[in-house]
Amino acid sequence: QVQLVESGGGLVQPGGSLRLTCTASGGIFSFYFMGWYRQSPGKQRKLVATWRTGGRIEYDDSVKGRFTISRGSDGNTLFLQMDKLEPEDTAVYFCTTTTASGKSDWGRGTQVTVSS
Repeated sequence: QVQLVESGGGLVQPGGSLRLTCTASGGIFSFYFMGWYRQSPGKQRKLVATWRTGGRIEYDDSVKGRFTISRGSDGNTLFLQMDKLEPEDTAVYFCTTTTASGKSDWGRGTQVTVSS
């Protein structure tokens, strides 16, 4: 059973930075997909950035050039470096993974608030 825990959220001023971390525990896993999504009040959960086996990385157009997704060398940690944050980035950020066997899991999320 994969357990995902996000951390690193908080309150930051526009133009600031935050680094989110997602830690997977509960066993030894082989993830072929890891990603960050976000959800604002009243809106659907939306893709932010994803990593796939082979190092394929994708970003939503709204965060290209500002956010960077990376994977820890242990294979069980996922990061999201967020720079030049804007009020529109305010949301709950969720981590998700999919194992090689096709099982997907989600974390409970971490709140990011961008406000002056």
